[in-house]
Amino acid sequence: MISFSVMALVFGVVFLAELPDKTALAGLVLGTRYRASYVFAGVAAAFALHVALAVAAGSVLTLLPQQIVHALTGVLFLGGAAVLLMKKGEGEEEIRKPENQSFWKVSSAGFMLILVAEFGDLTQIMTANLAARYDDPLSVGLGAVLALWAVAGLGIVGGRALMKKVPLGLITKVAALLMLALGAWSLYEAVAG
Repeated sequence: MISFSVMALVFGVVFLAELPDKTALAGLVLGTRYRASYVFAGVAAAFALHVALAVAAGSVLTLLPQQIVHALTGVLFLGGAAVLLMKKGEGEEEIRKPENQSFWKVSSAGFMLILVAEFGDLTQIMTANLAARYDDPLSVGLGAVLALWAVAGLGIVGGRALMKKVPLGLITKVAALLMLALGAWSLYEAVAG
């Protein structure tokens, strides 16, 4: 059974945390060079793999006593908030242009770029934390993958326009505040439980 409230919470947190990340920029660069649907197919597959790995790691954490899980996720959320608040602007990733623009060449370029660039990224760690926190791998996985796909789609189709209208600093601060709140709540539950 899918919990829409958990899915919505995960979507919001992951979306806001990923929006200021290099993924939107990488998607924008690839989307300006190649057919958007080909780029999105590769990027979406890479994110699905990342989320599956993160949810699996988070599900392993649920085997620990609840107080330990709450304490761990609380500390990790607070650490994630600190990373977001201290993050400096990131430069454009170097993207090698495939020799031709066939579906397989373009989508594999997008897949490899995201697979390498996002492995162990903050949102992958957050997804593992959320999977451990809510012990609902399906809802967490769906919320995270939909958020990552939405950011990738925005980056591919209209990242430049969005960044002109919404200050990146504001997005980062909102994501950090959400993570601070989740971290404080998790630590409270660890102490109170």
